[in-house]
Order: sequence, then C-alpha cells, then structure tokens
Amino acid sequence: MSLPKTVAFHTLGCKLNFSETSTLSRLLENDGFVKKDFDDVADVYVINTCSVTDNADKECRQLVRRIQRRSPESLVIITGCYAQLKPREIAEIQGVDLVLGAAEKFNITSHLKELTKGNSAKISSCDIEEVQGFNGSWSVNDRTRTFLKVQDGCDYSCSFCTIPMARGKSRSDTISNVVKNAELLAASGVKEIVLTGVNLGDFGINEQPGQLGWKRNENFFQLIRELEKVQGIERFRISSIEPNLLSNHIIQFVAESKKFMPHFHIPLQSGSNHILGLMKRRYRRELYEERVNSIKTLMPHCCIGVDVIVGFPGESDEEFDATTRFLHDLDISYLHVFTYSERANTHALGIQPVIPVNLRHTRNKILRNLSYKKMQYFTEQHAGQYRKVLFEANNKSGMMEGYTDNYIKVTAPFMQEWVNTIQEWKI
Repeated sequence: MSLPKTVAFHTLGCKLNFSETSTLSRLLENDGFVKKDFDDVADVYVINTCSVTDNADKECRQLVRRIQRRSPESLVIITGCYAQLKPREIAEIQGVDLVLGAAEKFNITSHLKELTKGNSAKISSCDIEEVQGFNGSWSVNDRTRTFLKVQDGCDYSCSFCTIPMARGKSRSDTISNVVKNAELLAASGVKEIVLTGVNLGDFGINEQPGQLGWKRNENFFQLIRELEKVQGIERFRISSIEPNLLSNHIIQFVAESKKFMPHFHIPLQSGSNHILGLMKRRYRRELYEERVNSIKTLMPHCCIGVDVIVGFPGESDEEFDATTRFLHDLDISYLHVFTYSERANTHALGIQPVIPVNLRHTRNKILRNLSYKKMQYFTEQHAGQYRKVLFEANNKSGMMEGYTDNYIKVTAPFMQEWVNTIQEWKI
C-alpha cells in the first residue's frame, strides 16, 4: 500500500484568504492527503496569494524559490488573487506546476488527480466576469476563534484597487447557510466567529433556488440579527465594514447585543476629501466622523480600527497633514497603514503627481507611530477595569494570550484550563 500524499499550505494577505486556505486544506485532507507544515518536505505545496501590494507578489516568488531548493520534485500550485490577475506571469516562475484562478481554486482535488511534474505550468483560469459561484469557507486554528467567509467580490470601483478584477462581482452566502455553518462551528467548540468578506457590508446578493441570476435578497443587518440567536457561539466580530454601509441600525444593534463585540474596523484610506474623491471612495470625511461619533456615543468602550493609505498619487504634504490631524482628533483605537503601490490596470496610474517611494515610507512611519500611541491611550483608558477575555491555546514560553471583548490584547501565565474559555480579567 502506498503512503498517503502530503500537502503544505501558505497564505498571503487577508483573513478571507486564511478562511479559504482552511477550506482547501479540508478538501484535500478529505481526499486522503496528510497536512504538513510549510517548512517541511511535502508532495504538494499550495500558495494562496494576495495582490494588494507589490510585496505580496514578490513574496510569492520567494516562496516558490524556497520550495525549489528544499524539494524540487514537489508539485507547486498557486491560487488566489495574484493567480487570477496574472496567471501567465505566475506560470513563467520556475517550479510552478499549476495556476488556479478564482473559479477553479475549490476544484483543487480534481486538478491534482491529473497533475504531474512537468516543464511548463498548467493554467486553469477564466475571465473574472465568468466567476459566479459562492463558496463558503472558514478557518479553524485552535478552535478558539474562526474567520467565517459570508461574502465575496466587490461592485465598487476604487481607483487604487484590483480586488474586483481578482474576485469578481459582489455575491454572498444565504443567511440560512451562514447560520448552519455557525451552528456547525459551535458544535466543534468554537467560541468566537469573525465575519469576513471582501465588502462585508454589501452582504445579501445571492442566488435563490428557482430564480435566474444573482440579486439582492437579504442584507447585513438581517444577517447579524439571525446570528445573534445561534446557540453556543459566545462572540461575533465584524471584520471590516465600509463607513457608508455601516448604518445606525447596525451600530445600535451591536451596542445592545450580548454576542456582537464592541469592536469595529472601518476603512478610511484618507482624511482628505480631495484624495477620497481621487480614490473614488463612496463617502467623505464628514460621514466617517459621524459614524465614529455615533459608535462612541453608544459604546464609549468600543475599539475602532482604521485602514489608511499613504502616498496615494496627488497626496500633497498639506493633504497628508490633514489626514494625520483628522486621525489624531478622532476617537479611534489603532490604524492599519498601507503604503500605496502601483497596481496594473487601475485608474490611479493616471493620477499625478506620483509621490516618491521614500516619502511614502516616511508617511507610513508617522502614522504607525500614531497608531501605537492611539492603542496605548485606548488601553490606558481601561486600566483597572475588569473585562471578559477569551484565552487562546498557544503556549508562548509559559504565557498565553487573549483578547477582551473590545479587542485589548492580554497576556497571562499559561493555564491549560483557561484555553478557549472566557475569564474576567483586570486590565
């Protein structure tokens, strides 16, 4: 009897990619593959790529080279956003055997049955307009927290973004399917579900039995109301939601909820209305400020994270300063700072002037420093309070970590009986 084949995975990019990688892993394990760590020797390596920045593209190439040095006879499969956007470019990387586009990634088991190590890579991809299906996914790490994909694709046309070209039109799971998945996760012992999607607030465009095509049948507010009823899940988080889709109904619901945590992540990208216009964002800073104020009025303890891009074409020193002041004055908790990088086939390529790369990095450092101070201040505001912490399984040199309901990271001496439990903890 031959030994079972082994497979190793590596994920680049967002939490949505992590949830999809976990699903690909389960598909292959159900087909008889044994999962290995990525740094081990395996028969098959699967790299799930991102293409939001140049670094993700470069990292993909570096990973393939590492595999070639370690195990040159292994099969290498590339999927994800980079694979959909530039399949031929990836196919030319020495060592790559198969490139799976957005429509084919979840057919990985059938592709592997026909794949042999060869001189040229096979491409299985299609035009993004042809990508129609929705594949529900979730990641399970230590069964404490899982990222549950409920929405995919995006109908927005932000001038810097390639995601609509990589993932297609906005489409969603149904509320009934999401609830079933949440119940399955609860039965497996998961305590916290993080809802993820490309444009999560646009949830509700799905395909109903007996109907042709995709249309809006449900909405995000309806989804979270139904999830509140799921038994066994003690916490839900909303991973990221556009400010124009974060309604007062949603904010009010979270404020009154026993299960949805007081934690929002709301992309801003720029504090300059002029730059927001160039980015083709669907709101202005005044609406963003209004949303933050609404949250803090109802939930003064709420943690608010912010995405921001620095070095976008046309961003003058004055406009960057306006963004910095805006973020400084807002009652937010932390920042995810992205340095703008040129992406092929985006409208932003035609915007002038182009900001020098060194200046982009300088601006990034300024906002990362601001983020550190913001999170420090937010944590200090809760000093002395008791808050509920969900502790995780990792034993790091005798210590364990967890997060409060409002996303303050806590470190405590490791106790096995606390793993995957919620404890009252003094900040």
